[in-house]
Amino acid sequence: MSTKPSTLPIQYSCYFHRSRAGEQFIPEHTISYIVSGSMEMSDITTRQSFQQGDIYFCRRNQLAKYAKQPPADGEYRSVSIYFDQDTLRRFNLEYGYKPDKTVNTPAFIPLTHVPVLISYMESLRAYEQLFTQKENEALLTVKQNEALLLLLQLKPELKNILFDFSEPGKIDLEAFMNQNYHFNVDLQRFAYLTGRSLSTFKRDFEKVFQDTPSHWLIHRRLKEAYYLIKEKKKTASDVYLDLGFEDLSHFSYVFKKAYGVSPSMV
Repeated sequence: MSTKPSTLPIQYSCYFHRSRAGEQFIPEHTISYIVSGSMEMSDITTRQSFQQGDIYFCRRNQLAKYAKQPPADGEYRSVSIYFDQDTLRRFNLEYGYKPDKTVNTPAFIPLTHVPVLISYMESLRAYEQLFTQKENEALLTVKQNEALLLLLQLKPELKNILFDFSEPGKIDLEAFMNQNYHFNVDLQRFAYLTGRSLSTFKRDFEKVFQDTPSHWLIHRRLKEAYYLIKEKKKTASDVYLDLGFEDLSHFSYVFKKAYGVSPSMV
């Protein structure tokens, strides 16, 4: 999975090495098919592994972590289709799909036992060279709409997710941040996901935590890192990515600054 779509609605991914980089924010609904290799995904409640031949759906406006693993002596390959809000609104006007209810699910939903959908995703591999060129946008749109029609025929309950155009409402800031502090996203994303403008988010945050968001995030992540290293016998390299740090050397530097010793000395 790529957590940030390209300018084209159909994207092909290829990795020779394990990849855990990414914004970890899913901005648009997506279906992805693993051509080769494997991937592990997790959100705050669920962790799941996907293998070659698996297909899954990702919800927009969600935080998730992922780790892609190429096969032995091979490469990780996948095909993904993104459904932005404008596309879904146009589709909705044409076909009249309407949600029946609001549903809560994990950030990602396995689409198992749907061989027709898998065959469709496999067929997109033949278009890879065409779909890297923007002049084929009309064909891309046709294939994107075809995917939607097929998806809704096979999994009609997904209409409750695809055509829910509501934006995140104002939620409990303290609970949300204590659940999601380890995701490496910027403050603008946190503000949006809690139903606030950036300025309101900062103001409300300081009222709740008596601290600035940036300072609190660093120290909350370091506190968890210290616990995992000391009590769970983890190493710095085991935990720094999972706790939202992009760079091991930076993690070690701020850890030593906070606790007076390097992670390896705890």
